[in-house]
Amino acid sequence: MNDKTIITTEFGAHAEARTPIIISASRATDIPAFYAQWFINRLQAGYCVWYNPFNHKPVYVSFKKCRAVVFWTKNPKPIIPLLKELDSKKINYYFQFTLNDYDNERFEPNVPPLQQRIETFKELAKMIGKEKVIWRFDPLILTDNITTRDLLAKIRNIGNQIKGCTDKLVFSFADIGSIYRKVENNMKRENIPYIEFTEKTMLEIAEGLAITREKWAENGWKISLATCAELIDLKHYGIEHNRCIDGELMKHIFAHDTDLAYYLNCEKMPEKMKDRGQRKTCGCMLSKDIGMYNTCAHLCAYCYANTSKETVKKNRNSYNENGESISTGTPPA
Repeated sequence: MNDKTIITTEFGAHAEARTPIIISASRATDIPAFYAQWFINRLQAGYCVWYNPFNHKPVYVSFKKCRAVVFWTKNPKPIIPLLKELDSKKINYYFQFTLNDYDNERFEPNVPPLQQRIETFKELAKMIGKEKVIWRFDPLILTDNITTRDLLAKIRNIGNQIKGCTDKLVFSFADIGSIYRKVENNMKRENIPYIEFTEKTMLEIAEGLAITREKWAENGWKISLATCAELIDLKHYGIEHNRCIDGELMKHIFAHDTDLAYYLNCEKMPEKMKDRGQRKTCGCMLSKDIGMYNTCAHLCAYCYANTSKETVKKNRNSYNENGESISTGTPPA
């Protein structure tokens, strides 16, 4: 991750750039949904620019050594016809596809309708393989009107429709007030009467999911369950702690890539270390995220990456594509 190279920008300037093996696209914004063409443009240019959210300084990121991209999205539809560009460059990829059901609650106001997203999930899985599409129901949210039973019913409804289209379901419990103050403010602004999870309600979800998994298995669909960045131990229910940027998964699904396999198996490489830029409970290996906060137009009420709707609107109007020029990838003036 600390390897660097000198690139030449479209303007003819020379700049130092990072050369990550694994790129995360992105925890901070939905690149497949809103910036798919930007991503392909940058891939063809050979680099992009990322802005440090703390000091706002630009950091150049080169695709020179990139062997894998992990996409995070609620709507990969726009990027599906563009994936051939990654294939042509022999860059591997898989998707963390968040497929929630909060249509009636309007927690995710700008995502496509649930049935449309389910069809997109099926399309993507058929195209690239079910092992490369991870289903996330993330986060689970309790309110005055949504009980643990309601959440389990939502999950079963989706699962019954995407049976056989993925190998894993990843979920998390919304932890709003104690971690993400801006999420708490956004939820209150939207008048959402959320209820924090307790150990009791977490175990109710875990037990219900374990029972559901067994019923799916009886019908021929074997799916594993995992939590994302959760401290609670649910091994008793056969639920593991997930690694979203997952070296072991990549060894399996990208076994044909000998360069990537060497990288993932080289124990002395610092990149094998846990990503220390994430929460302590996060199991991800090190990668370079290239997204910008306050640019995702899904405007989900629970989102930690957006400060407010107004900030997102301002950023998208000012810089258009992910806070930088869609054609050059250079910092805004």
